[in-house]
Amino acid sequence: MHLKIQDIKRLLHKLIDTALLRRIFGLARPYRIRLYAAFTLAVVMAITAVLTPLLIQFTVDHYIVHPNWPMLLRMTILLICVLLFQSMLTFSFTYLSWWLGQNIVQQLRLTVFSHIQHLNLRYFDHTPIGTSVTRTISDVETINDIFTEGVIAIIADMLTIVVVLTCMFVDSWRMSLVCIAALPVLILGAYLFKEGIKRSFTEVRNQVARLNAFLQEHLSGMSVVQYFTAEDREFRKFQEINAAHRLANVKSNFYYSVFFPFVEIISASAIGLLVWYYLGHGRQQEEGLILAFIMFLNMLFRPIRMLADKFNTLQMGMVASERVFKLIDSKDYMMNPGTLSADHLEGDIRFEQVWFAYENEHYVLRDISFHIRPGQTVAIVGSTGSGKSSTISLLSRLYEFQKGNIYVDGHDLREYEMHSLRRHIGVVLQEVFLFSGSIIDNITLRNPAISRETVVEAAKRCGVHDFIMRLPNNYDYEVMERGNTLSLGQRQLLSFVRVVLFNPEILVLDEATSSIDTESEQLLQRALDKLIQGRTAIIIAHRLSTIQKADTILVIEQGELRESGTHETLMALDGYYRKLHDMQFGKEAAH
Repeated sequence: MHLKIQDIKRLLHKLIDTALLRRIFGLARPYRIRLYAAFTLAVVMAITAVLTPLLIQFTVDHYIVHPNWPMLLRMTILLICVLLFQSMLTFSFTYLSWWLGQNIVQQLRLTVFSHIQHLNLRYFDHTPIGTSVTRTISDVETINDIFTEGVIAIIADMLTIVVVLTCMFVDSWRMSLVCIAALPVLILGAYLFKEGIKRSFTEVRNQVARLNAFLQEHLSGMSVVQYFTAEDREFRKFQEINAAHRLANVKSNFYYSVFFPFVEIISASAIGLLVWYYLGHGRQQEEGLILAFIMFLNMLFRPIRMLADKFNTLQMGMVASERVFKLIDSKDYMMNPGTLSADHLEGDIRFEQVWFAYENEHYVLRDISFHIRPGQTVAIVGSTGSGKSSTISLLSRLYEFQKGNIYVDGHDLREYEMHSLRRHIGVVLQEVFLFSGSIIDNITLRNPAISRETVVEAAKRCGVHDFIMRLPNNYDYEVMERGNTLSLGQRQLLSFVRVVLFNPEILVLDEATSSIDTESEQLLQRALDKLIQGRTAIIIAHRLSTIQKADTILVIEQGELRESGTHETLMALDGYYRKLHDMQFGKEAAH
């Protein structure tokens, strides 16, 4: 007996990952009363499903074979009442299942999006945006099927099968054995169908993820495609991916095209066996019984036919949930064990022998050490890919460094509560991202605590107010996705207003003036001169003319700090900085 129980457990685990299923149903804990109600309805539906054929059998045998019109009318009214009751049960069960699934999906989608927001940027470096979209939208929606067409529906169908078989054997065990003679063939066919459709559905989901990733990437980079006249090449790539998606769907439809007619043949064979047995061995006045058995067979084969499909729906929901839970369980996010929350920072920054790599031990920063005192303006220069931007990414804790220490105001960077630390660091990036919405929404990031007057004052300080007032609806001008209706320089100017508005103690400018024309740069430079007063400022720039007034210039090459000092000191060294300067201004300008 022990071996048999173990075999059953292994079989169940092979068919269904019970641990994963428990976790999925754990999502329904806030709605457990409705979940229990759905299971109760499933049981009641299974029990009442056999009432119709039993009533018809009784009516035929007693009031049709031996006509009794008054009783026939009463039985007809009773049948109509039973059908209405069953319809109400079906409606309640369907509505409750969908309600349960959609509410769970809503909460799970919020959980997934919240988790994605806190993931380490390394995740986004390696994961296509389309994949994350698929996990958040399509895969989460597929989990809804577990509740609407999966476990609860399967339990309802299996209960119906048990109740129908019980009624059949109570009515006539001989006729029941004849009818179910074809069941082993059907069960084998259903198993083969389930296995085949599972493989094809998995392939369909993979192809959907590929389609989403490709479309997201190429729609975002459409300007590049058109600039380089790569439309035909990219279209051929899309054709290939789309063809693979079509083939996966056609393959899954093939299984359905074979299985459903197969079930109909088995069902017809069972009815044929029943008629054959009745003609050869039946007794008179069993017309109600043969009619009831035909109805029982339809009730028996319909859920068996649908069970294979529902098992695959369940499997697909579990595959999707496994992907979603894998994302939720991902530890690829910045740990936030710090508890220190400062109302104000002095802006003292110290790097001590910091090593950092995006992957494994391919270090992009090697043994970096420097000290920035409060109120200092420090510039970081170097060739492309030298590690300049990586330095400020570590300061904002967008990535975790592997060796060394970083201190802010004498405290280890990890001691700070991460969000509290970031509130004191204002960053202006080279590539400015604007969201769909108004100008004022993009500046305030929809923070209702920031008044319109405060925004206008910040824009005036940056010299941006006049440019905004020239736009239709000025501060209420609707910015399209990614800010494509504005020029690069205009987007950059808005990002400056955004930083000024949040009034950080530490200001970081990463190639912040690279997209601004000379006139705008002059306006912005005057605003920055005022802005950086009393603040610690870190400026990363290719234009050396913009950082010559910096208190200290750090020269980083190939991930190492090669030189540091003022502009005059570094020019006198005749080293890396001098070479960078000469490449930009020429030998004559250097002298």
